[in-house]
Amino acid sequence: MSDLVTIDIRDGVADVRLNRPHKYNALSRDMFAAIIDAGERLAEAKDVRAVVLSGNGRGFCAGLDMESFAGMTESSGSSTGGLLKRDERPENHAQRPAYVWKRLPVPTIAAIHGVAYGGGAQIALGADIRIATPDAKISVMEIKWGLIPDMSITQTLRDLVPMDVAKELTFSGRVLSGEEARELGLVTRTAPDAHAAAMDLAREIASKNPDAIRAAKKLFETSWHADERTGLALEASLQTELIGSPNQIEAIKANFEKRAPHFKD
Repeated sequence: MSDLVTIDIRDGVADVRLNRPHKYNALSRDMFAAIIDAGERLAEAKDVRAVVLSGNGRGFCAGLDMESFAGMTESSGSSTGGLLKRDERPENHAQRPAYVWKRLPVPTIAAIHGVAYGGGAQIALGADIRIATPDAKISVMEIKWGLIPDMSITQTLRDLVPMDVAKELTFSGRVLSGEEARELGLVTRTAPDAHAAAMDLAREIASKNPDAIRAAKKLFETSWHADERTGLALEASLQTELIGSPNQIEAIKANFEKRAPHFKD
């Protein structure tokens, strides 16, 4: 695994950090690959119950690395290094570093400090929950470079803000503070130490029945934009699988016995 993204797993929580601090964790081609690899590895990790995604150094992620951007312009946009190519999955290679967290079977919490610009903001939007420092700087900034946001924002931003707000942020590239982002709904909440707050929440999630947590994420990701029959049927089928399962029985026992539960992954 590349050292551009580090993963430390303890007690069911994966502490994932973008690790290009001298570049504000900006997105080079190698960084794209490292983030995708990290997400796909975690998707297969049975001992992971929650993920915290953050950036080392002075910011979360400054967006596209400008050297990469310069390379893209050499041939009038044709030199994208295959980023816009799609395989059998719905998303292309450029969209995957953000979308991989939405696809992850366990909750992902983005801890945002410093800057989250452009692609960095879109990666954070791919998480289930976002905690930012009040003074963080967040922007859908692609318009500054004459582009549109194209890292799965159509599948993430729509769940957080009305269309007019999404358009305003995209058309203007306005930079929001963490507090302003919270007021608009881009950020779940703010905290002076976003990473510590995210880790606390991740540990709380990891202490719950992991089968129910995974089922809850699947329920919302599948049904949020589905018809009522799909949503109601999925509620029933997932609940049927959970009732009487070993971890669900352990949750009941732990509550009655007033002790911490011992769940199995």
